[in-house]
Amino acid sequence: MSSRDTARERLTGLSLVAATDAHFAWLLDEADAPDQLRLPPSGIDQPWVYRWLRATLPTLGEHGSWLMVADGEAVGLCSYKAAPDAAGDVEIGYGVAPERRRLGHATRAVSLLIEEARRNDRVRAIRAETALANLPSQRVLEANGFVQVGRGMDDEEGETIVWRLELR
Repeated sequence: MSSRDTARERLTGLSLVAATDAHFAWLLDEADAPDQLRLPPSGIDQPWVYRWLRATLPTLGEHGSWLMVADGEAVGLCSYKAAPDAAGDVEIGYGVAPERRRLGHATRAVSLLIEEARRNDRVRAIRAETALANLPSQRVLEANGFVQVGRGMDDEEGETIVWRLELR
């Protein structure tokens, strides 16, 4: 079996689990793992990301942040960055644990996130930004039908590409 076949096999088991306060407590080492989940050796992301996403729970509710789960392991996170604006636009973000990258998890998670957004009557379009040098993330968005609509600027990453996907 080739590494590409192995990646496809792992990809089919990916699902999104709505993130709760209990999940963030676990990620921040404040509580035991809910739902018998496990983490990759280096975790998923930095504690500040978990704290920031946890703080969005009151405004986004249970349909705003998700764990990417493959075979009982939380391999990444994806979320809305804020509630949809008045026009129905919502910006997304996503990240995969370093040891679990290049397996198609982000592409599949964004696809599932798009399905979630289509079920939300408040969401009319999805936006995302990628650093100019972040080619893997750009491929994730292209594979999911996003188109480049402009450039932006990020304090940490510098110039970015702005992406958009119309849903309605």
